[in-house]
Amino acid sequence: MIRLDQKAEILMKYFRENKSQRTISRELGISRTTVQKYIKEFESKNEALRELKKDEDHNKAEILLLIEEMASKPKYDTSKRTKIKLTDDVLKEIDELVSENEKNRLMGRTKQLMKKIDIHEELVERGYDIGYTTVCNYIKETYEKKEAYIRQEYDLGETLEFDWGEVKLTIDGRETTLNMGLFTTAKGSYHYAKLYQNQKMENFLDIHVKAFNQIGGVHREVVYDNMKQAVKRFVGRNEKEATEDLIKISLYYGFRYRFCNIASGNEKGHVERGIEFVRRKAFSNKMDFDSIEDANQHLEERLLKLNSKKRNWLENRSPIDLLNDEMDYLIPLKPSYDTARRIEARVNKYSIINIDQNKYSVPDYLVGKFVTAKIYPENIEVYYKDKLIATHLRSYSSHHWTVDINHFIHTLKKKPGALHSSVGRHQLSPELQQIYHKYYINNPRDFIVLLELIKEKDLESVLKAVKELEKIKKEMVNTDNIRNIVFRAPTVDKPLETKDTSIQKASLEQISILSDLFNLKSVGGYKN
Repeated sequence: MIRLDQKAEILMKYFRENKSQRTISRELGISRTTVQKYIKEFESKNEALRELKKDEDHNKAEILLLIEEMASKPKYDTSKRTKIKLTDDVLKEIDELVSENEKNRLMGRTKQLMKKIDIHEELVERGYDIGYTTVCNYIKETYEKKEAYIRQEYDLGETLEFDWGEVKLTIDGRETTLNMGLFTTAKGSYHYAKLYQNQKMENFLDIHVKAFNQIGGVHREVVYDNMKQAVKRFVGRNEKEATEDLIKISLYYGFRYRFCNIASGNEKGHVERGIEFVRRKAFSNKMDFDSIEDANQHLEERLLKLNSKKRNWLENRSPIDLLNDEMDYLIPLKPSYDTARRIEARVNKYSIINIDQNKYSVPDYLVGKFVTAKIYPENIEVYYKDKLIATHLRSYSSHHWTVDINHFIHTLKKKPGALHSSVGRHQLSPELQQIYHKYYINNPRDFIVLLELIKEKDLESVLKAVKELEKIKKEMVNTDNIRNIVFRAPTVDKPLETKDTSIQKASLEQISILSDLFNLKSVGGYKN
């Protein structure tokens, strides 16, 4: 019985390091039968993926399902981990106490600094069961050692580094702090960056996929610091356990991951310097944007210039030139990994689900049922029994309602009086709001039928039909007449304005056609 990281290790050693199954079994202490099982399983799915990719547009759903299966963990995991005393909580407490020491030192309070014995006693008083020697060893190795720096030389296609950084901009007139994810190649300092609202897992995965697609391949190793999207927990003083999502995406694309030591940003110095460099070059002179999309477009344009500029330290070549040299050494791309964060949610009595303190509507027949939401950086997809039943633009506000009024058609037919004050009605397009107030405010039931017509046909056709009816007689604007025009009205060319007689002739023809269509002599308004 193996874990997800062991499965990944088996596949990496076999496909990347070309080791035999016997060698892998011996090195990992896993039976050859188990090793063979996961290798054959991955090869089979990889072959199926190549076949599906030949017609990617028609096989999108099958490709996404196969990607999920290839990166999934084994369905069983009974491994036991020995509990250790130097846990994440203990490390955090020690780091905070050492940080307080540093603040006191800067303030000149050198006689009030806590010694190692004091830190140990404080931890014991806070309820932690940990030995004095363990505390001493951690502090010595983390804060007191003198570090030697070794110049690194990277092979083509070997290393890609990632980090987050904050960018403060004015978006649509509001001061906003955004998170910039940045990938930098270790070989030639080629940069790829994108702005996000936060650092949640779906954004962490999204920038990986977008970076790999832009680069045109995948480097054999990606380096991270101890960010929570990459590191699930610390195992001992130096070992880290990767998050399940990082293991899955690395398993799918075939890259290895490596973590920096604590407080050792120099171990991924390219991206550490890159955050400051890109932020300064892209946003020191321009900081006001209408939207995040505009800011990302500006960032993309600035990066193109930065990546194209020749550098002296690259022997008068540009980062793009070096990246082109790396292309033959990169792992080939696969279809884009599904980056969604998935949650299960119960539909409440208002036919609403809650996601990140915001509310999104689903069809009203699902009240009381559980649905699955796939959360992407820009939108949210909701599924019921593997069928897509709702799509919304994602809101990054707090306690915001995003409602599609079409989700409530069945309920509104029973309670038409609820339409006027409903959240969904207030979120209609401005054109529909105007039509509602002008022609339907006293007839909500007919407006609900109009919404069904829009869902059946399209909004553009309905708006065009309303304009045609307004030209003849405003009293004719009702759902029956709109439906007649949308589905049966012939196209009438606009009259030429060169001659008065042609205008008159075309007008008479138009009136005649509409008279036959609506039987104007007997029209008496909306029929219940």
